[in-house]
Parts: sequence; structure tokens; C-alpha cells
Amino acid sequence: MMKNCIFIGEVRVAETQPTNGIEVLETREWLDSLDYVLSRGGPERAGRLLQQLALHARREAGINLPFSATTPYQNTIPSRQQPPFPGSQEMERRIKSLVRWNAMAMVVRANKIQEGIGGHISTFASAATLYEVAFNHFFQASTESGDRDVVYFQGHAAPGIYARAYLEGRIPKEKLENFRRELKPGGGLSSYPHPWLMPDFWEFPTVSMGLGPIQAIYHARFIKYLEDRGLKTSTGGKVWAFLGDGEMDEPESLGSITLASRERLDNLIFVVNCNLQRLDGPVRGNGKIIQELEAIFRGAGWNVIKLIWGTDWDPLIQRDRDGLLVRRMGEITDGQYQKYFVESGAYFRQNFFGTDPRLLKMVEHLSDEQLARMRLGGHDPIKVHAAYKAAVEHTGSPTIILAKTIKGYGLGEAGEGKNITHQQKKLNDDELQIFRSRFGIPIPDGELHNAPFYRPADDSAEIKYLQERRKQLGGYMPVRKVRATPLKPVSESLFEEFYKGTEGREASTTMVFVRMLSKLLRDPEVGRFIVPVVPDEARTFGMEALFRQVGIYSSVGQLYEPVDMATLLYYKEAKNGQILEEGITEAGSMCSFIAAGTAYANHGINTIPFFIYYSMFGLQRIGDLIWAAADMRCRGFLIGGTAGRTTLAGEGLQHQDGHSHVLALPVPNLLAYDPAFAYEIAIIVQDGIKRMYVDGESIFYYLTVTNEPLPMPEMPSQPDIREGILKGLYRYRTSEKKDAKLRAQLLGSGTIMFEVLKAQAILEKDYGVAADVWSVTSYKELYREANDCARWNMLHPTETAKAPYVTQTLKGASGPFIAASDYMKVLPECIAQWVPGKLVSLGTDGFGRSENRESLRDFFEVDAKHIVLATLHALASEKPGEKKDGADGVSTKLLEKAIRDLGIDPDKRNPATS
Repeated sequence: MMKNCIFIGEVRVAETQPTNGIEVLETREWLDSLDYVLSRGGPERAGRLLQQLALHARREAGINLPFSATTPYQNTIPSRQQPPFPGSQEMERRIKSLVRWNAMAMVVRANKIQEGIGGHISTFASAATLYEVAFNHFFQASTESGDRDVVYFQGHAAPGIYARAYLEGRIPKEKLENFRRELKPGGGLSSYPHPWLMPDFWEFPTVSMGLGPIQAIYHARFIKYLEDRGLKTSTGGKVWAFLGDGEMDEPESLGSITLASRERLDNLIFVVNCNLQRLDGPVRGNGKIIQELEAIFRGAGWNVIKLIWGTDWDPLIQRDRDGLLVRRMGEITDGQYQKYFVESGAYFRQNFFGTDPRLLKMVEHLSDEQLARMRLGGHDPIKVHAAYKAAVEHTGSPTIILAKTIKGYGLGEAGEGKNITHQQKKLNDDELQIFRSRFGIPIPDGELHNAPFYRPADDSAEIKYLQERRKQLGGYMPVRKVRATPLKPVSESLFEEFYKGTEGREASTTMVFVRMLSKLLRDPEVGRFIVPVVPDEARTFGMEALFRQVGIYSSVGQLYEPVDMATLLYYKEAKNGQILEEGITEAGSMCSFIAAGTAYANHGINTIPFFIYYSMFGLQRIGDLIWAAADMRCRGFLIGGTAGRTTLAGEGLQHQDGHSHVLALPVPNLLAYDPAFAYEIAIIVQDGIKRMYVDGESIFYYLTVTNEPLPMPEMPSQPDIREGILKGLYRYRTSEKKDAKLRAQLLGSGTIMFEVLKAQAILEKDYGVAADVWSVTSYKELYREANDCARWNMLHPTETAKAPYVTQTLKGASGPFIAASDYMKVLPECIAQWVPGKLVSLGTDGFGRSENRESLRDFFEVDAKHIVLATLHALASEKPGEKKDGADGVSTKLLEKAIRDLGIDPDKRNPATS
């Protein structure tokens, strides 16, 4: 027997096609009864009844209905439930056609001017209706209460967003002519959404696929966080994320969807443009991506709205009493649907409907041309409006709209629905003419070759309608504005205790930071704006005291009694909690950091995020998100805990970080510091808050801290020490051996600074070498400033050359320079050309090991004895010729003796390659 499915609400029941008269009669009676319940009690009552029937069948007869996470391959919203369309369909069609033309013209013109400049036509072509309905009826730029919608635009659709802004009068034609030519006179438009490059327009960089979905989820949750903490009034703004179906293959796209349902984020709407095609071919050629995504998101607790078939299909679906058509729709693979898109109506009739005479009967009144033009749901504004309205009005869970479209819609033979469509960048004259005629653009044939832009006059019906719709919705989108007012500087008194040191007591730099964070949280000026973010490692970093102090944020509070309730530092969740404890997800935590670090622009609130995590799992694991944060002009502090290759005793290869500061070098507006002492951290954090939240600089910080207990010294009373700490270098300790003939300069960073100080003592006591110790807080800052000077000197050859800060500071320091850090040797080597002497770098190249700190530092050759040997070897190498026995030199015999006395194994394995 054949089986169909009847769906009431979200309840699925199998219908067996009857094979005899009695069964036909029974089935009709049951269906009539169900229709009666539907008419009198509605879908919810019918759904409850079906659930009761299923429960009764299971309990009394052991009948288990087959499980399915999907509904039939049809629209979630029946045509009879569609609300009236609120605008002028004809006017909106004309506006949409103008946007389509100008978006296409941007890309085609750019590639006529310069071969291969790139751009994408097809994504926006498929999504134009999805965007235009939202722009005309849903995207709230502002409301009377001051709230607004937040929109993550699909990166490849950027030409369409530019084209609409052109019609709105926000982007001049000259800018469109310089699409992807940003360095042209007068400027141009960036390839994709980039707030760094267009800080008054774009808000979110989304073309690194997968980052938009996960950021949208955590942004929606951060809005709830702001509301629950009283920092923002709840007024109903939505977070929209426009995504591609191929993009959903990215792990970040699906990795946090259960958070959205768990937190009941009904302020979140995903719109997935299911054009069934990614870059090289079908998304699911042998399957159905809409059904797959429906199962995933329904299983995760989302409200799923499928938008598959346009209005043209409604009469056929309404006459499909036996479910033949719906079943046939569900049988076809996405790869075959793509074939239908590019073939004739006759082919469609034969291959889709021709499998059953009853199906052919359904469409006998339609011509082949009519069949070929049967619209899909994602191209039908009535259907799109109904889906959006249902999504906006839905409460209790996030919504995903799965809209079926055709990639390259409107391109015709040039690429509509074809595998080459994503790469489409050119149209010939005939193709331009077809496009022009299809969408009714008033451009004469003689001008088509150049694909001119077209904008009606300001007083035209189209422009007046477009402007009025945006006025009713509060203004233009996208627009990026810095809405927050600057904060007052944090009081100096808050940091004074850290200048005094620990008076011989041991404290790790992590403990110092946590103490500082605790004080900041209590500060009357900035305390409520601090947002601590941790990925399930608060206890690792000694932050459990903050649980009681400010609480862990939970949208429902704490519904249980924690097992450690009797202890002082129990796990405390609260609806107004301040800590974002994200669980084991650095990516999710980074998204919360980004949401908090951009709230100054997105929400007008100067939240200050501190994201504390294992440093190994930062720039290495989530570098793409950190790059996105930089593009977004994010502000805040990334705190790399348990940092360095040798500080995390016992953990081994996958946990020990010796390269995060190297990975920080490429991020232009990320300031990276590796502080050794408490007072250095205090000065960096104080200055960082000032620069970001008082002065409004678009920068953010990376600080590395360790869990190694060490005595924190008092800050030296040097007049320029603050400048040195912030610029990256200052002399921490001068040698007391004033009359020594051998001199050297030791550069230390982070926890290895203490090995450098031990090495200084050994050199002076055992080898008569006077060594000054320098604290390098930031190789990146030294490298950046020195490059600035070098560039200026090259461009201004007739003016007095500038000397880099590192060169000026080390001027007059004699002897070789030995730089030791817990990071790769390349980090100090990046400033070698500006050091006034020979630079020898000691670092931790290679894989980590499971050992204690002492053994690890010996293995990586960054402990005191290796610093001593490197210094002696550099001194020996400084003398010309073969002779090393002069009064001022270091002989090879002394080097051999030093190796023995220091207990160094000259034949040990090379840590960089072992």
C-alpha cells in the first residue's frame, strides 16, 4: 500500500491509501471528523487530538508511528493563512528590478574596466525578493523607544545592498563605478561588508562564511543579557541573519544553534537562501538541503518556516487531495530540481508530472511557458512577507526561514541556475538586453554595451515610495553609527596597589589580573559595563570568587541548588548575572566578546569585555573570528591565560602556547602585550580603557598571563616607565658592576623575565659580565613603530631620519643583546634590524611536552643557564679573528667550561624539530 502524510501543526500521521470500499469509507469518516475538529477547534486542538490518538494507539496496541524530523516538501504557511500584502506589489517589483539592474551593472562594469576584478551577481539575484520585502516592511532602523533591528547581510550579496543605497541617494554613482577599486580617486566600494573600510555603512563582516550565523546567535543572546541586566530597555528589536544554504556546511553555522533555542531567543531570525547551489555545484545534489536543515533546526528546538513554492503553485496544491503532488515534490533531489530550472517547460512537464497520469491531468490547463515560469517561494513577495510576519510575531524560540530560490535568477541563459553561476561576472550585449527587457529597465539599446547605472529622478514614484517605506521604518540600513558617549577615565587609585608589588609574596600574573578585574567590577563608574567572558575555565584562572560577587548570567536565573552551595564560592547563576560563562566553546565566547566589544556602536553602550581563555586556543583556534573582530572595530581585552610554551606544567603538546604572539602580529589593530609584572598589567589595562572607551580608538588588546606564582616587584621609580611599558620596552635593572670589561644586554618578557634575572646574577657573579635587564612588554608594538619610522624615512629622503623607539631606547647600551621569551625565536627577531648591536634570540620553537616548568625550560633552552651560555657565546663571537683569549674576550675554553659548569648537554635533541 502507498503511504502519504497528513500534517496538522507539527503533528505527522501516516495515511495508508485504502485498497477496498470499507477502508475508503473509514478513511473518509476519519478525515471528515478531523476537518470538523479543525473548523471548530483550530490546528492546536487538532494537534492535541492527534497526539492523544497516537498515545492511545501506542499504549493500547503497541502501535508506534514512524519518526520523522521533517514535514512534507511544501510551504509551512498555507495560502489561506497568508496575511494581506501591505504594500504595492507593482511598485516594489519596479524598485526591485532597478536594484537588480544596478547590482548587476556594478559587477559587469568593474570587470569590463579591469579583467578579473571580480564580484558576484548571482547571490543577490537569487535573494533580491528576500531583501526587498525586508527593506520595505520589516527592517526597523529605529523605533520610538530607540530600539532597532540588527542585520547580518550575506557577504556575496553586497552589490545588491550597494545598489539599493544608490537608489536611496546614500552612495553616489562614482562610488558604484569604483566597486572593488577602493584606491581610485574619490574612493570606491569594498568587495564585501567591511566596517573597517566603510565605518559609516557596514556593521558586520560576513563573507568569511559561517561567522555570520554564530555571531548572530551570540549577538541576540547578548541583547537579552543587556536587557536582563538593565543596561538596555527591551523593545522588540530583531537580529536577522541572511545566509546561504552552502554556508550551512560550515561548522560555525550549526555549532551553537541549541544555545539559541535553550535561551529562547525569539529575537533571532535566520533567513537561509536555499538556491541549492554553492560555488562548484549543487549543495545537496543527491539529497534535499531544505529537508536536511529542517530536521536539524527542528531537532534543535527552532521554529522552522519552509518557503518553497510560490503563489502559482497554490491552486495545484489545493487540488492535491490525495497528496500525489506533495509526494512527487518530496521525491525529487535538489540536483534534479536544478535541472528543471534550466530546461524548458516541456521537459518539466514530462519529467516532473509525467510519472503519473493524475499529475499530468493537474497541469493540462497550463502551457509549457506557464510551467516554466512557475515561481518559487523565495521569489514571491506575498509568500516572503507571510513568512517574515510569522517569524517576527513568533515567541518562545528562534526562527529559521528556509526559502527556495534559483541562483542567478533573472540572468536567463547567461547563468540562471547553472553550476557556473556563482562565478558569473560578465554578460554580453545580448544577455544585457534580455536582462534589461525582462526587468523593464528604461535604457536604450545603444547604451547597453556599457551597462550604465540607472536611477529615476528624486520625485519619481519609485524613489518616493522607497524613501517613504524607509522613513516609516526609522531610516536607512545598513548604517553604522557610534552611539555611545565616552566614559570617564578609571581612577588612578584603583591601580595603585599593583604598583607596590607583593612584598616578597608570590602571585601569578593571572592572580594579579583577576584581582584587578574584581576591583574594576566594583568601580562605580565602569563596573556595570565590565563583561567577563570565560569558556568554562573560570576556576582554572582563579575566578570563582567572582561567582558570588557578580554572578553568572542565566536568562532564567538558577532553578537548582548547586552541589557546592555550602561553600563560600559556590556556582551562582542569576538573571542579572554579569559573567558570561559560555561552556566549552572558544568560538562562542569570542562571539560574545565581539557583541560586547561592538555594543558602543550597535547599541550605544560602552560595555568592556574581558575574554579569559587558554592562550593556545585563541588566535590559533579562532583566528578568523579575531580577524572579524578587528574588521568590526571591536574594543576590549583578550586575556590569554596559562600562556607560554613552558608555563603550563604537565599539559603537553596541544595545550602549550609558544606562538600566539606571533599569530597576533598580522592583526593590524590588535595591541599585543606579554607583561612580566603586576604593575605592567595595571598600566596596560588602565591605558587600554582610556584609549578605547574615553578616546574612542578602534583598537583591542591581547594580554598574556600565566599561572606561575612569582614575587611581583614594586614598580621602579623611573620618570618614563609608563611610556616604556606602553611602547614595549624599558630598562628594568641596570648592572651594578660598573667597572666590568664585558657587557651585555638581556631582554626578557613575561614569565621568562625571571629566568633572565637569574641569568643576570650568574653572569655577574661567575663570569664577570655586567648585564643590564630590559623588560620587553610588546615586540609587536616595537615592530609596528619601527616600521612606521622606516617607511617615513624612505618617503622623506631629504628630511632628518626618524629613529625608532627601540633604537633610541637601546642607544648607548654596549655588548650583544640576548632576547629570551616563552615564544618562538622569530618574535624577538622581528625587531633585530633596529637593535644597535647583535641580537641573539632564545625561544620555544617546536612542540610542547608534558613536564614540569624547570624541565621544559631546559628542553627549550630558555632557562637561566641557556641565557648565560647564549650571552657568553655572543661575547665570544663579537671579537674579530681567531684569538679569544684577550682580556676583554671570552675564550672557547671558557665556553666549554661554562657548558660543563652549567650542566648543559651539548648533544641534546633540538626542541624545534623533535
